[in-house]
Amino acid sequence: MQLIYEKSVSGRKGVMLPASDIPVAADLPQNLLRSESAALPELSETDLVRHFTNLSHLNFSVDTNFYPLGSCTMKYNAKILENSASLFSGLHPVTALLPGGAEYCQGALGLLYDLSQMLADITGMDEVSTHPLAGAHGEMTGMLLVAAYHKAKGNRRKYVVVPDSSHGTNPASAAMAGYEIITIPTAPYGDMDLDLFRQAMNNEVAAVMMTCPNTLGLFNPHIKEIADIAHSYDALMYYDGANLNAIMGKVRPGDLGFDLVHLNLHKTFGTPHGGGGPGAGPVGVKMCLIPFLPVPRIIHDESSGNLRVQTDSPLSIGHIANFFGNFGVMVKAYTYIITLGRDGLIQASEQAVLNANYIKERLAPWYDLPYQQTCMHEVVFSASRQLKYGVHAIDIAKFLIDKGYHPPTVYFPLNVKEAIMIEPTETESKATLDAFIEAMIEAAVLAEKDPDSFKSMPVTTVVSRLDETRAARDRVVCHVV
Repeated sequence: MQLIYEKSVSGRKGVMLPASDIPVAADLPQNLLRSESAALPELSETDLVRHFTNLSHLNFSVDTNFYPLGSCTMKYNAKILENSASLFSGLHPVTALLPGGAEYCQGALGLLYDLSQMLADITGMDEVSTHPLAGAHGEMTGMLLVAAYHKAKGNRRKYVVVPDSSHGTNPASAAMAGYEIITIPTAPYGDMDLDLFRQAMNNEVAAVMMTCPNTLGLFNPHIKEIADIAHSYDALMYYDGANLNAIMGKVRPGDLGFDLVHLNLHKTFGTPHGGGGPGAGPVGVKMCLIPFLPVPRIIHDESSGNLRVQTDSPLSIGHIANFFGNFGVMVKAYTYIITLGRDGLIQASEQAVLNANYIKERLAPWYDLPYQQTCMHEVVFSASRQLKYGVHAIDIAKFLIDKGYHPPTVYFPLNVKEAIMIEPTETESKATLDAFIEAMIEAAVLAEKDPDSFKSMPVTTVVSRLDETRAARDRVVCHVV
C-alpha cells in the first residue's frame, strides 16, 4: 500500500472551502512565517476516503475475526451499547460538580448510582467507586485504599503477597503504593502453594493480591482458607477482577473472603477493549474501606429523594479521576447488565467456561497441558512438544495470523514454558471454535513435518516477520500522516 504522500498529485483538491471572512493578521513575526509550503499531500476526496478506508481494513478487531487473547476476555461488543452511550453525548462531565449542577443531571447520577449498586451485588461488596479509568488504575486505587486502611489503624505494614502467576500489574501497583513484594510459587496442583503462603504471612503483610480463577485458568479450592489466614494477620484480601467473566453470577468474591476488588468493565461487561481505551476499572470495597473511597461520591439524600455529590470525606484518598470515571463506558456496562439480566450474566459465564473446556479437550492430544484439571474461562497449553522440532509458541502465533486469527497470549503466565493461553469467551459459536481448533491442529502437524516453514510467517500481512528483540532495543519511532 502506498503512503498518502506517494498518492499526492500537485493541484489536486478534496475540499472546497468558502472564502474566509476573518481578516488576515498583519505584521506577524518573521520567525513565525513559513518560508516554503507545508508540503501536505494533495488528493481528491475519493482518493482520501479510500486511503483511510483501506488502512482501516488492516486493523484486527473482534468485529472482523476471532480474538482468543488469553486473560483479556475479548468478547463481542453489542452495538446497542454504543447507541446507549450516544444518548448522553450532550452531557458535560463537570455538570454535577458545579453549584446546583446535580439537579440538572439526576439521570446520569442515577445511572452511575444504580450501576455501582449492581456491581456491588455481583461482587459481594458493600460499595463501588466508578472513578478508576482502567484496570491498572483500579489496582492502584485499591492499593491506596489498603495503605489508607492500615495507616488509619496505626498498622505498620511493609509487604504485599502475590502468586508467581499473577498479572504483572499486581506487583507493580503494590510497589507504586510503597510496598515490597513477596512472591509465592505455584504448587504442582496449579494454585499458589498453600504451605509456602502460610510461611510467608506475618504481621507486616498489608494485603494478598489474587486473581480467582488464576491466570492458569484454574479456580483455587483453598481460597477461603487463604482469606482466613490473611485476615488473622489483619491483612486485606484484594481481588483482581480480570477473570471475573468466569464466575460472574456463580460466586461472589466478597463471599470468598475478599475485601476489595477492581473490575475490568471492558473484560466482563461488554464494553470495548483495546486500542488504548477508554477503559474503566471500578473498585468495590467492604464496609471497613468505605471511608477511604475516592471523592466525590454519589449519595442518596433520604430527605429529598434526590442524589447529591459529596466532596468532603476526611479519610478519603482524594481525587483520582475527573467526574466519576469514563462515563460513556459506564453507560455501556449498565446497558450490558440490564440487557442480559441476572440469568443472562450467569449464562455468559457458563458458556465461557464450556467453550474453554471444549478447546482444552479438542487440543489436548496435540499440545502439552501443564495442568490436567477442568479449567475455567481460559486454558493454558504449552508448546514444549513443538519445541522439540524447533517451533516455539511465538511461531505458532505467527502461523495463526496467516490463518486470519489474532494469536492467543503466548509466554504468559511466566511459570509455564512456551505458554499458549486461549480464552474463547462466550460470544463465539461452535463453528468458529472448530475452525480455530483445526488451525491449531494444522500448526501442530506442520511443526513436525516442516518446522522451517514457520521462520517466514506471517506471509500474508503488510509487515512480515520482525526481529522482535531488535525492535524492542533499537526502536525507531515515527509519525506517519
